[in-house]
Amino acid sequence: MGPGRTHGGAGAGPPAGARARQPARRREEARAIGKKKLWGGRFSGKLLPELERFTSSLGVDFELYPFDIAGSVAHARGLGAAGIIKPSQLRAIERGLRQVKRELDDGSFEFLDSDEDIHTAIERRLTEITPAGAALHAGRSRNDQVALDLRLYCRAASAAAVSAIANVVEKLGAQAADHASWPMPGYTHLQRAQPVTLGHHVLAHAEPLLRDADRFRRAYDSADEMPLGSGALAASTLPLRREAVAKELGFARLTANSIDAVSDRDFALDLVHACVVTSLHLSRLAEDVVLWSTAEFGFVVLADEISTG
Repeated sequence: MGPGRTHGGAGAGPPAGARARQPARRREEARAIGKKKLWGGRFSGKLLPELERFTSSLGVDFELYPFDIAGSVAHARGLGAAGIIKPSQLRAIERGLRQVKRELDDGSFEFLDSDEDIHTAIERRLTEITPAGAALHAGRSRNDQVALDLRLYCRAASAAAVSAIANVVEKLGAQAADHASWPMPGYTHLQRAQPVTLGHHVLAHAEPLLRDADRFRRAYDSADEMPLGSGALAASTLPLRREAVAKELGFARLTANSIDAVSDRDFALDLVHACVVTSLHLSRLAEDVVLWSTAEFGFVVLADEISTG
């Protein structure tokens, strides 16, 4: 992890490595590492803290923390509904997760070298706050947990993209209406070809963005399946309430095959594709503005606030 905050959002606090360089603490962490890993049940040896930091994905998956916490709350409520945990445990888990979120939101969350990703970091901190946190792992593997978090993230990103595109299209439509009768040359291969209006040209950039919004809606729908309950790959023998968890998180449907559910990332590719195509369309719009502001065209003059040298 690097220092500072991720994407200008909630801070992750100082880098884990910087807090772990005292020899005594490094020895303490090295002794504990094998025991804290979700996959480390058979390991008795020590893992080097340097390797611990090298394999950490916190710098990438930190921004999943709101979705991980939301998924954990829903999972805990599902365990409570199934009678797998007691009401007192559920209350303790929910209180603990709210505290974890506050710490992550305000940047006071203390990461350790043994936190290999945001999921284990949250679970580790939760069990520090309350012993009931250990029950949260019942009926859940990190495989279906990560799949859930990513689907929640992709849904949120898709919805945000649709909203942002709608705002841009609205602004383009307003400009097109204001300049509906302004004549301008239409170009092919940068050569003047036929007369058009500025409004018509502006709407030529709005149309592809409307198609992009549809792509993001499809990306949302692709991610709108609830995978929790799939376990590592072969589901769980516990009487999990998958439908209740899906309703809690607003999913339209459940995944059907547990093996596919934990390995599927097609929905993320759908989101990436929509982002790439939208970026191309926005690049076309930006290129027009660049050309129009040159001395050869002279159609627009950009304000200093949005100009660079």
